[in-house]
Order: sequence, then structure tokens, then C-alpha cells
Amino acid sequence: MMQPQQTDRSAWMSALAKAPAPELVALWGSLGIAPEFDWLRPPEAGAVMVRGRAGGTGGAFNLGETTVTRCALQLADGTVGHAYVAGHDREKARIAALCDALMQTDAAPRVRAGVLVPLAGTARAAAMARAGRAAATRVDFFTLVRGEDG
Repeated sequence: MMQPQQTDRSAWMSALAKAPAPELVALWGSLGIAPEFDWLRPPEAGAVMVRGRAGGTGGAFNLGETTVTRCALQLADGTVGHAYVAGHDREKARIAALCDALMQTDAAPRVRAGVLVPLAGTARAAAMARAGRAAATRVDFFTLVRGEDG
């Protein structure tokens, strides 16, 4: 069992949590991996408080609640995987936890290539599309210089 860097794990868990569920399910299915595992915490939905900051840097405040599904599982070799995903999607949480656990094993290159790299491509394409839509609404303001000095 290999030990992942904490920043790497944060990155792949973020990618799995943000992934569109149908895409994650399809990518997982194409891997053809079905590891045996035991539930440490079966998927369960609950509410969490979302905090915000005014202007991104101001004081924190409670924005509201959102639904999250979480789970934890343990592979046969003892590796533990966790997942927290927005919404009520138990299947997405299960797959995300399996990916998290497998990314800590020798199967990591296969999961990275088959799931995480395609998800990163989709996320990049979505970000570029959002940026394009935002750029289309941008207004450039300029000052006309008059020929008089005043």
C-alpha cells in the first residue's frame, strides 16, 4: 500500500466530489474493477452548514445548509476510502469512496488514467465554456479625450 501526499488526496477527492454523477458512474464502469470491501459507514445523507465570506476575504458567515451524502469503506487489504458528495446520490458516494481507497494502493495509476484524468478534462472544458460565456458579456469602458484643455 502506498502513502499518498495530502495535497494529492485533497485534489482527487475534490475532483470526485465535483464530478457529474453520470460521468463518474460511466468512467468507473469502464474500469472493470470490482474490489471487495466492507462498509465502515454506509452511504447516508445529511445536512451540513455552508459558510461564506463577503468578497471572498471578509468575515465568515453561515450561508445556509446543503444536503451531503457521506460514506466510508475498507478494502480487503485494509485501505480505507472516504467520500462526501453534494446531494442524495448514494451510488456516486460509493464510487468516490472506492476511488479514494484505490488511489492509495497499487491500482492508483489505473484509476488516475481511467477516472481522474477524464474528469479533469471535463472540468477544464466546463471552466473554459463558463469563461467564454462570461467574456461575451464583458463591457470595456474607455474615456474619450476631448480636444480642449479646460
